[in-house]
Amino acid sequence: MATENKNLSQYDKATLPNAANFKFAVVTSQWNHHITGNLEKGAVDTLIDLGANPENVTTYPVPGSFELIYGADKLAKNQPDLDGIIVIGSVIRGETAHFDYVCEGVTHGIKDLNIQHNTPIIFCVLTDENEQQSLDRSGGKHGNKGIEAGVAAVMMADMKKKVTGL
Repeated sequence: MATENKNLSQYDKATLPNAANFKFAVVTSQWNHHITGNLEKGAVDTLIDLGANPENVTTYPVPGSFELIYGADKLAKNQPDLDGIIVIGSVIRGETAHFDYVCEGVTHGIKDLNIQHNTPIIFCVLTDENEQQSLDRSGGKHGNKGIEAGVAAVMMADMKKKVTGL
Protein backbone atom coordinates (compact mmCIF):
# COMPACT_ATOMS: atom_id res chain seq x y z
CA MET A 1 0.00 0.00 0.00
CA ALA A 2 1.56 3.26 -1.14
CA THR A 3 0.35 5.36 1.79
CA GLU A 4 1.05 2.90 4.58
CA ASN A 5 3.08 4.54 7.34
CA LYS A 6 2.89 7.90 5.54
CA ASN A 7 0.93 10.98 6.51
CA LEU A 8 -0.19 12.76 3.36
CA SER A 9 -0.81 16.02 5.18
CA GLN A 10 2.81 17.01 5.80
CA TYR A 11 4.48 19.60 3.59
CA ASP A 12 7.19 22.22 3.98
CA LYS A 13 5.58 25.56 3.16
CA ALA A 14 8.96 27.27 2.86
CA THR A 15 9.93 25.08 -0.11
CA LEU A 16 6.73 25.70 -2.10
CA PRO A 17 5.71 28.55 -4.41
CA ASN A 18 3.49 31.31 -3.04
CA ALA A 19 -0.05 31.02 -4.44
CA ALA A 20 -0.95 34.69 -3.89
CA ASN A 21 -1.40 35.42 -7.60
CA PHE A 22 -3.09 32.14 -8.54
CA LYS A 23 -6.74 31.33 -9.10
CA PHE A 24 -8.12 27.83 -8.45
CA ALA A 25 -11.31 25.83 -8.86
CA VAL A 26 -12.17 22.73 -6.86
CA VAL A 27 -14.76 20.34 -8.30
CA THR A 28 -16.09 17.91 -5.70
CA SER A 29 -18.25 14.82 -6.08
CA GLN A 30 -21.13 14.77 -3.63
CA TRP A 31 -21.21 10.96 -3.64
CA ASN A 32 -19.55 9.77 -0.40
CA HIS A 33 -19.69 13.40 0.76
CA HIS A 34 -18.55 12.50 4.28
CA ILE A 35 -15.24 11.66 2.58
CA THR A 36 -15.11 14.16 -0.29
CA GLY A 37 -16.12 17.04 1.98
CA ASN A 38 -13.04 16.37 4.13
CA LEU A 39 -10.85 16.18 1.04
CA GLU A 40 -12.26 19.47 -0.26
CA LYS A 41 -11.64 21.19 3.07
CA GLY A 42 -8.06 19.90 3.07
CA ALA A 43 -7.44 21.15 -0.47
CA VAL A 44 -9.02 24.58 0.04
CA ASP A 45 -7.33 25.16 3.40
CA THR A 46 -3.97 24.21 1.88
CA LEU A 47 -4.37 26.56 -1.09
CA ILE A 48 -5.11 29.39 1.33
CA ASP A 49 -2.27 28.38 3.65
CA LEU A 50 0.08 28.55 0.65
CA GLY A 51 -1.02 32.13 -0.06
CA ALA A 52 -4.09 31.90 -2.29
CA ASN A 53 -6.68 34.59 -1.69
CA PRO A 54 -9.88 32.86 -0.48
CA GLU A 55 -11.80 34.81 -3.12
CA ASN A 56 -9.64 33.12 -5.78
CA VAL A 57 -10.61 29.62 -4.69
CA THR A 58 -14.03 28.56 -5.96
CA THR A 59 -15.74 25.25 -5.26
CA TYR A 60 -18.20 23.46 -7.53
CA PRO A 61 -20.26 20.43 -6.47
CA VAL A 62 -21.11 17.66 -8.95
CA PRO A 63 -23.25 14.56 -8.26
CA GLY A 64 -20.62 11.84 -8.60
CA SER A 65 -17.04 11.11 -9.60
CA PHE A 66 -17.86 10.52 -13.27
CA GLU A 67 -19.25 14.06 -13.48
CA LEU A 68 -15.87 15.46 -12.39
CA ILE A 69 -14.75 15.14 -16.02
CA TYR A 70 -17.54 17.36 -17.33
CA GLY A 71 -17.08 19.91 -14.55
CA ALA A 72 -13.33 20.20 -15.05
CA ASP A 73 -13.68 20.37 -18.83
CA LYS A 74 -16.21 23.20 -18.73
CA LEU A 75 -14.12 25.16 -16.22
CA ALA A 76 -10.93 24.73 -18.27
CA LYS A 77 -12.74 25.85 -21.46
CA ASN A 78 -14.72 28.73 -20.01
CA GLN A 79 -12.42 30.12 -17.33
CA PRO A 80 -9.00 30.43 -18.98
CA ASP A 81 -7.78 32.59 -16.09
CA LEU A 82 -7.73 29.55 -13.79
CA ASP A 83 -4.25 28.47 -12.77
CA GLY A 84 -5.35 25.06 -11.55
CA ILE A 85 -8.34 22.80 -11.09
CA ILE A 86 -8.59 20.09 -8.44
CA VAL A 87 -11.10 17.27 -8.93
CA ILE A 88 -12.14 15.43 -5.78
CA GLY A 89 -14.01 12.15 -5.57
CA SER A 90 -14.28 8.88 -3.70
CA VAL A 91 -15.12 5.56 -5.34
CA ILE A 92 -15.38 2.59 -2.99
CA ARG A 93 -15.44 -0.96 -4.32
CA GLY A 94 -18.81 -2.65 -4.14
CA GLU A 95 -20.18 -5.99 -5.25
CA THR A 96 -20.32 -5.22 -9.00
CA ALA A 97 -17.95 -4.14 -11.76
CA HIS A 98 -19.30 -0.57 -11.51
CA PHE A 99 -16.24 0.39 -9.42
CA ASP A 100 -13.86 -0.66 -12.20
CA TYR A 101 -15.74 1.23 -14.92
CA VAL A 102 -16.05 4.43 -12.91
CA CYS A 103 -12.41 4.38 -11.77
CA GLU A 104 -11.08 3.73 -15.26
CA GLY A 105 -13.39 6.26 -16.89
CA VAL A 106 -12.58 9.04 -14.44
CA THR A 107 -8.85 8.35 -14.56
CA HIS A 108 -8.70 8.40 -18.35
CA GLY A 109 -11.09 11.36 -18.54
CA ILE A 110 -8.96 13.54 -16.28
CA LYS A 111 -5.79 12.39 -18.05
CA ASP A 112 -7.33 13.42 -21.38
CA LEU A 113 -8.29 16.84 -20.03
CA ASN A 114 -4.71 17.45 -18.90
CA ILE A 115 -3.57 16.82 -22.46
CA GLN A 116 -6.33 18.90 -24.07
CA HIS A 117 -6.25 21.99 -21.87
CA ASN A 118 -3.63 24.45 -20.71
CA THR A 119 -4.89 24.39 -17.12
CA PRO A 120 -3.44 21.67 -14.88
CA ILE A 121 -6.13 19.39 -13.47
CA ILE A 122 -5.14 17.68 -10.25
CA PHE A 123 -6.53 14.19 -9.66
CA CYS A 124 -7.74 13.71 -6.08
CA VAL A 125 -10.04 10.74 -6.50
CA LEU A 126 -9.76 8.03 -3.88
CA THR A 127 -10.27 4.54 -5.31
CA ASP A 128 -10.38 2.36 -2.25
CA GLU A 129 -11.36 -1.19 -1.44
CA ASN A 130 -13.49 -0.15 1.53
CA GLU A 131 -14.82 2.87 3.36
CA GLN A 132 -12.20 2.65 6.12
CA GLN A 133 -9.38 3.11 3.59
CA SER A 134 -11.14 6.23 2.30
CA LEU A 135 -11.64 7.59 5.81
CA ASP A 136 -7.95 6.94 6.58
CA ARG A 137 -6.97 9.10 3.57
CA SER A 138 -9.48 11.90 4.09
CA GLY A 139 -8.39 13.04 7.53
CA GLY A 140 -7.67 9.73 9.26
CA LYS A 141 -4.45 7.92 10.08
CA HIS A 142 -2.90 8.62 6.66
CA GLY A 143 -3.70 12.35 6.76
CA ASN A 144 -5.74 14.05 4.07
CA LYS A 145 -5.13 13.43 0.37
CA GLY A 146 -6.88 16.78 -0.30
CA ILE A 147 -3.93 18.56 1.29
CA GLU A 148 -1.60 16.76 -1.10
CA ALA A 149 -3.83 17.84 -4.01
CA GLY A 150 -3.64 21.47 -2.83
CA VAL A 151 0.15 21.31 -2.77
CA ALA A 152 0.21 19.71 -6.23
CA ALA A 153 -2.12 22.40 -7.60
CA VAL A 154 0.18 25.19 -6.41
CA MET A 155 3.25 23.45 -7.80
CA MET A 156 1.60 22.87 -11.19
CA ALA A 157 0.22 26.42 -11.33
CA ASP A 158 3.76 27.67 -10.77
CA MET A 159 5.06 25.38 -13.50
CA LYS A 160 2.33 26.58 -15.89
CA LYS A 161 3.34 30.20 -15.21
CA LYS A 162 7.05 29.46 -15.74
CA VAL A 163 6.55 27.42 -18.92
CA THR A 164 3.76 29.39 -20.61
CA GLY A 165 4.06 32.83 -19.05
CA LEU A 166 0.30 32.72 -18.39
